[in-house]
Amino acid sequence: MHAVVTVVGKDKTGIIAKISAFLAERGVNILDISQTILQDYFAMIMLVDLSGSDTGLSELADECAEMGKKIGMSVHVQHEEIFNAMHKV
Repeated sequence: MHAVVTVVGKDKTGIIAKISAFLAERGVNILDISQTILQDYFAMIMLVDLSGSDTGLSELADECAEMGKKIGMSVHVQHEEIFNAMHKV
């Protein structure tokens, strides 16, 4: 199963490292990643594969949101199909 992880917040050192390590600890593989800095704000979107993880999508979403609060970022996880449906033109 694939999911989309979005991360947004004030730019600071180590965001990608913290998020990717957090996901790796849960057996989540990053398939694709894009990030940018808009003035002082960091924005990242990742396509991830959950097939190697024992953590379910709902639990992962909750854990990522909580970890995001700890580092001062907004971190959201959505099933890839839901993300695509929400962003069709």
